Amino acid sequence: MYDWLIVGAGFAGSVLAERIASQRDQSVLIIDRRPHIAGNAYDRYDDAGVLMHQYGPHIFHTNSDAIVDHLSQFTEWRPYEHRVLARIDDKLVPIPINRTTINALYGLELRTDEEAEAFLASRAEPVEEIRTSEDVVVSKVGRELYEKFFRGYTRKQWGLDPSELDKSVTARVPTRTNEDDRYFTDTHQIMPKHGYTRMFEKMLSHPNIKIMLNADYREIRDVVPHRRLIYTGPIDEFFDFRYGKLPYRSLRFEHRTLEQEQFQETGTVNYPMSEDYTRISEYKHLTGQKHHATTITYEYPSAKGDPYYPIPRAENQALYKKYQALAMETENVHFVGRLATYRYYNMDQVVGQALAEFRRIQEAVPLWTAPVNGKSHHTDGELVIPAGRALN
Repeated sequence: MYDWLIVGAGFAGSVLAERIASQRDQSVLIIDRRPHIAGNAYDRYDDAGVLMHQYGPHIFHTNSDAIVDHLSQFTEWRPYEHRVLARIDDKLVPIPINRTTINALYGLELRTDEEAEAFLASRAEPVEEIRTSEDVVVSKVGRELYEKFFRGYTRKQWGLDPSELDKSVTARVPTRTNEDDRYFTDTHQIMPKHGYTRMFEKMLSHPNIKIMLNADYREIRDVVPHRRLIYTGPIDEFFDFRYGKLPYRSLRFEHRTLEQEQFQETGTVNYPMSEDYTRISEYKHLTGQKHHATTITYEYPSAKGDPYYPIPRAENQALYKKYQALAMETENVHFVGRLATYRYYNMDQVVGQALAEFRRIQEAVPLWTAPVNGKSHHTDGELVIPAGRALN
């Protein structure tokens, strides 16, 4: 019997697996329905030998020294500050909007923060109550910049007009009056030196951890004896969609390898006004790899596919609250991560959530628990693996 079964080998599941194995000296089986570990952060060398991200660009950034210190046990880092350009009116300009963006679009020569702030204030439209994503942007920068940068991109990304989305969506993207063209301003802006997958491999290399890939929880939950469960998958799926499916947006990725050293001048270029895709990313900017070829990814938002982004609308949160209530009544199961809590998290936030959950486990869960159903099992006993599954 395993002390813990963990569903999902992304950040939430892997951080908890390592902590439980190393700090509690308990046995862990971590499973994932995909054929690899690392979740959406999974990276690999493609056929051309270029290190690329299978599920679109993942840039690590955080203000937490503690989270960096924790992950530094499993990787070295390389500094990387992400910069994004947006194609607006046939020009490439920085996003988030800053003073350089304004000057380029309007042929101005604003030289100070105060001048840029006054320009944006002259364009802003008063909104009595900020409720939607449209309200957020129009009240800050006015309708013209809203139309150029936000409305089309949001419609593609979410399949909804910004007026139909919660204010949190566009509130994540700041507007600046200085010339700072970094996409993030966190204290730590770094990338795993040898890639995310290598970092996860080291994280999960503890002898108390076993890994099973291509494994669906529904197929193995009654086959593999375990005392407690950590679930990082979709919470509605865990409860057999009792109240209906939680709405998500997905992405389709089109990867291309080009026989040239560089394709674009920054890691990501957004396309708010044109094209069916939302952005193109080029990984060598992120990884620092030197190579004669380069790999890029086009991202196409989709209503179908793997769940990536919870759709932030009041009725969806109300539906999630029903599942959350079920989760709170479910004994010996810990729900952690994006999908299990129906919330968009950055990678550092997922790590922080997992570490906080481990502290709660330490306080609440005895090191030795009674056998399930009164039956005694041993972790070194025979383990029956469903057909087609692989145990590492």
